[in-house]
Order: sequence, then structure tokens, then C-alpha cells
Amino acid sequence: MENTADILNKLSLENNISLQEMPDIDLYMDQVIQLFDHTFQTTKRNDDEKVLTKTMINNYAKGKLFIPIKNKKYSKKHLILISLVYQLKGSLSINDIKSTLGVINDKLANEDFELEKFYKSFLSIQQRNAVDFEKEFQKRVNDAHSEVARLDEDDREKLEKILLILSLVNISNSYRRAAELLIDQLKEETIIVPSTAINKKT
Repeated sequence: MENTADILNKLSLENNISLQEMPDIDLYMDQVIQLFDHTFQTTKRNDDEKVLTKTMINNYAKGKLFIPIKNKKYSKKHLILISLVYQLKGSLSINDIKSTLGVINDKLANEDFELEKFYKSFLSIQQRNAVDFEKEFQKRVNDAHSEVARLDEDDREKLEKILLILSLVNISNSYRRAAELLIDQLKEETIIVPSTAINKKT
């Protein structure tokens, strides 16, 4: 099987747009797309894959995944939110992303919220996740190799890859389902909070 280090290198696990890379001036949509293309081009599966498109951004806006734009320009806050959407869209539905980021969007619309500080926290977690993943990935590679060694079959290298694929998808599904459970809890809490606030006023 391909060298584990090569696979991890191709994954570009630590790729993300830092706050320093986000300009303080507002950007037009084409400039936003260029920024994301430049940052995530190494993560594309093939040349035909698009990191971000006008249609995607328009759909995110229509789905209210981020606060409304002004004068067709995107602020640093929009870039942060679109970056978070980009991270979530590989595993979650549009509705689940809306539920996940809804609290943040409401805070931005109704009160002061330190979005940049929150984003820094996410980037910090992402860096630690990358380190953890490398260790876990190597463990799953070793597990697949050990299991295939027990089989009296030809094409062991291919079977090892298939086992590793199944293992990775299995754990990925477990993480996704855990995230979905948290989203459902977030939905319930979001519904409960307004009624509680009303009762306090009356």
C-alpha cells in the first residue's frame, strides 16, 4: 500500500484560511472564490472539482447560512462563516449547517460577538485534530494490515486497502452521527431559549 506519510501529506489536514489571510477590506464574490481556491486547491480530488462557486455561495446565502451581505461585498465575518460552512458541508446537510451556525448568526445580528476569537478556537482545535488523526490513521492502517495477514487470499494489498476504506468510513459515520445528535440537541435548546426569555419578561 502507498506510504502512509504520502497519504497524510496529500490530505493537507492543516489547510485552512487564517485570519491573517483574510483581508480587512470587503471582497466581491470572485475575490472570495479566488481566496478559497488558492487555499484549498491541494485538497481537491481532481482538477474538475470546485472548491467554491458562485452557485454555492448564492445557495448558502439563500439558505441563510451566514448573515446578509451588503452592496454585494463580503466582510471578514462572511469569510469566517463561509470557511466554517466549507468545513461542515462535506458531512452535513444544508439544514443541519443552518442549525449549527444559526446561534452564531443570531448573535452577530443582535449583539456583539467575538467571531474572530471563536474562529481562532476552531483553528486551534483543527490543528490538534490533525495530529490526532495522523496517529489514528496509522493505527487503522496497522489493523487492516494485521487482519489481511490472516486471510488465505491473493491480492492482499487490494484487500488491505478495502478493509482500510471500510474502517475509515465506519469511524467517519460514527463521528457524523454523533455530530447529528448534537445538532438535534442544539435545535431543541434553540427552541426552548426564546420561550424562557419571554417568560422572564412577563
